[in-house]
Amino acid sequence: MNDHTAAHRTGVPRRTLLAAAATATAAVAVDRAAPGRASAATATTASAASGAPGASLPFDRPGRSVRPKFRWWWPDGLVQPDEIRREIDQIADAGFGGAEIAAVHHSVKDTSQLDTARHGWGTAAWVAGVEAALSQAARRGLTVDLTVGPSWPAAVPGITPDSDAAVKELAHGAATVAPGATYTGPVPQPVHEAASGVTKQHLLLVQAARVNTAHSTRKETGLDLDSVRDLTSAVTGGDLSWTAPDDGTWVVIAYWVRGSGQTPEAGPHTDPPAYVVDHFSAAGTRAVTDFWEKHILTKAVRRLLKVSGGALFEDSIELETDGLQWTPGLPDAFREHTGRSLLPLLPALVLDNSNQVYAFEAGVTRQIRHDFWETVSTLFNRHHVTALRTWAHSLGLRLRSQPYGLQTDAIASAAILDIAEGESLGFKNLDDYRCLAGGRDMAGHTVLSCEAGAYAGSAYSTTWQRFLRTMGGAYAAGVNQTVVHGFSYAQFPGVGWPGYAAFTPYNGVAGYGESWGPRHPTWKHVSDVAGYLGRVHQVLQSGRARADVAVFRQTGYTATGIGASWFTATGITLGWTHQFLSGPLLDLPSATVRRGRLAPEGPAYKALFVEGDFFYGSTVTLALKDARALLRLTRAGLPVVLLGAWDTVVPSGIPDAGETEELRSVVAELLAQPLVRKVTDKAAVGDALASLGVRPDVRHASASTLLNAHRVADGVDYYYLVNGKHAETVKPPVAAVDHEVTLHRTTAKGVPYVLDPWTGGAERIARYTEDGDSVTVRVTLQPAETLVVAIGRPGLFGDRNGARPHAVGSEADEVRFTDTGLTVRSVAAGTYRTVLSKGRAVRTSIEDVPEPTELTSWELHVQDWRPGASATRTTVVEHDLTLDALVPWSQIPELADVSGIGRYRTTVTLGRGWTGGHGAHLELGTVTDTCRVTVNGHRLDPIDQIHPVADLGGLLGRGPNVIEIEVATPLANRLRVSDPGVYGGLARAAYGLLGPVRLVPYGEARVG
Repeated sequence: MNDHTAAHRTGVPRRTLLAAAATATAAVAVDRAAPGRASAATATTASAASGAPGASLPFDRPGRSVRPKFRWWWPDGLVQPDEIRREIDQIADAGFGGAEIAAVHHSVKDTSQLDTARHGWGTAAWVAGVEAALSQAARRGLTVDLTVGPSWPAAVPGITPDSDAAVKELAHGAATVAPGATYTGPVPQPVHEAASGVTKQHLLLVQAARVNTAHSTRKETGLDLDSVRDLTSAVTGGDLSWTAPDDGTWVVIAYWVRGSGQTPEAGPHTDPPAYVVDHFSAAGTRAVTDFWEKHILTKAVRRLLKVSGGALFEDSIELETDGLQWTPGLPDAFREHTGRSLLPLLPALVLDNSNQVYAFEAGVTRQIRHDFWETVSTLFNRHHVTALRTWAHSLGLRLRSQPYGLQTDAIASAAILDIAEGESLGFKNLDDYRCLAGGRDMAGHTVLSCEAGAYAGSAYSTTWQRFLRTMGGAYAAGVNQTVVHGFSYAQFPGVGWPGYAAFTPYNGVAGYGESWGPRHPTWKHVSDVAGYLGRVHQVLQSGRARADVAVFRQTGYTATGIGASWFTATGITLGWTHQFLSGPLLDLPSATVRRGRLAPEGPAYKALFVEGDFFYGSTVTLALKDARALLRLTRAGLPVVLLGAWDTVVPSGIPDAGETEELRSVVAELLAQPLVRKVTDKAAVGDALASLGVRPDVRHASASTLLNAHRVADGVDYYYLVNGKHAETVKPPVAAVDHEVTLHRTTAKGVPYVLDPWTGGAERIARYTEDGDSVTVRVTLQPAETLVVAIGRPGLFGDRNGARPHAVGSEADEVRFTDTGLTVRSVAAGTYRTVLSKGRAVRTSIEDVPEPTELTSWELHVQDWRPGASATRTTVVEHDLTLDALVPWSQIPELADVSGIGRYRTTVTLGRGWTGGHGAHLELGTVTDTCRVTVNGHRLDPIDQIHPVADLGGLLGRGPNVIEIEVATPLANRLRVSDPGVYGGLARAAYGLLGPVRLVPYGEARVG
């Protein structure tokens, strides 16, 4: 809920506001449909013709299933069904496709107000809210996702830290024993006290090991593996008596199994308290499903889930303990996985506040740890991920999860999940997404989701422009579903304006994550953003993803920021795309080769790249079964490039007798294959690929910040292009790109189209060259700006140009297909030579074109949003000003602390020389935040919020023309003064239309 009340108007006398307007480059992409307008003369609406995105869905109206969702934060069950239905309507009306209900209240310090016994997660009040959400979503065509438990990690009430189903830790205690000395006394107790609520601990094992400083590291005490001995049988009544040999210093280590006592974030959420479940055992998952079956899945909820249920969701696996993650079944699972006992190896595994304590010889220690976490991965994927997925399917739901946070194989987990999810806040760069994308595509899934737009300290100051800059690169890395972080339930006792927000205040200051909704001025324009995201999703969920190279990982972690040699730093800048695979993916049915492509019905990788294991000191390792798989694949025709000293390869895990020699023999055979290249310098990777005849689907002559994603559906190639960067922290900032790009086409004689995700318009590109199976177009993009190109048969997307010749070159600024045929445009009068695809050169004249004009004088009407009579009511104060120059509101005394909506209005008078052969681009320059444009009473289609340039086409005429620009801002400037205790530390932001705003006329003439 957020109501707006008009209060009063303040008049301001005419004044001259002189300031230097901010400058912004406003280049328009050559051969690209101009943003901001999709008129009949310049663009056609994408139709449901064969090959169009989604096939049955028109591009201009993406379906609810591909539209973005919100993470919808509730203060547990302290919600009202009527308000829940109202908020579903708000989300639907804004053009979003659904919401994920999550019990989150980090901003609430006095949790007694929640009354968790009556309004906690899973109570009758919670279930009533869920029923209201599902029923209203069914009416509005939305889907609702449900988190697996309150907050995160997965937890339920009804268990205690001592329960079999609760998360476990292996704690250790230790004592040092001098040579020949006797240890007598109680078994060493854990170095850390048990967490609150933990009342039991079980002694698993007592060992002794001899210290070997040659194996010590900066943080780890070195031990001799051969010296490890089991002293458990010497324990009597909790006491131990043992005499150390006189051959060195020894340590006695006791291992204790106990609950970690972890509770979900920012609780309590339930009464009795919920505790995190064991993620590695069947008992832990069963505790979750049993609670749902008993307390949440009413007949109404079950029925509604079949109609409007989307996915069961689990957040990142943030299991926190002072010791080692544990489950009682680990020793048996380790023996099953490796054929050896885990217990003698435990010294190399125990942790103290996430730090390793002991180490054996470095190579052996690496292999022990690899085997341990590989076993943990197997248990996690079997007992948690697979079991939850099976149960979710029984309810008509899919399983969506963030499968990272531990040292487990997230790539393999992504292959099991229906929908894997990453996050813009926790992921360090685009390679973290590419790990999950590899699992998704090898398993034949479609969606890779992203928890998007959380920024520390940016509550109520986040702009949609920042959001779009963040997400632009993520889409190029494989993301094709956006879960916006987030939308807060409106109300909570005692909160201030503009309403309850789950993550702010956070520790007394501005928190993270935005609480989008009607409380924001930008909500008026948010449907434009939702439409853009939906169209991007629709394109990127069409058909199957294509990637040039699969990068094999011995260790399948993600959320690490660790990339691939050559590809991350160099290959991407040249157009190459890559994804990451781990060992289990080579066992999937898709792991076959046909016509030189791995997984030919899926990502169709052209080559496989293998290097040392970055997670273990870049050691050249490989499991024997994976080496055999690589040999099988290259014999079937897959090119393989190996980087490093592969003649000294060692097994990833602890080898059996003779296994190292057998591995090296298999690798030697691998290296002898004709489609395998070994390089020792990463700079040689590109040449190795070239020697194998492998080239990327997207090529440009020199390094560029252009990123791409490629999908193929029904013979149509879809290319998503963005001028982005590998990580937001990368410097220097991205500059504009303007160069030719060569794109592979699947369909012979396919022609290129540009799809505008802002307007839904589609237009056949009029200037390009062809060479066999490729098309070359020129791409001009500002930083973070995107472009979608489709290549398919003539006649797609409503195209009526048939076999008309196109231009292969022109002296004009632009060449377009319009209803009158091939047309050239230019911002200057003259005669322009255009070379057509059939070889003929044509000269076309454009008569006088007016000079560009900077628009500096504006009438500004501002709706100033202020706190109203309650936390969810907003008072609007209105201001009217006359500006002789565009400056930020922060530089206008009357608007210095204002947030809200500003409407800029100016009149442009065009002389008698303005004819039907003229048009103009309106360049807005810098705008904060969202904007819309109206010309002579006609509101333009949504404008690109990253590069706001509107093609005014035939909307201008002789005489006076009225141009209006509506700008909506974040709330931070107002909150700085209305709630200074929380938001006073934020810097005053530059809101409004900063410009420079330019009207750039062009002439247009048909190519004869």
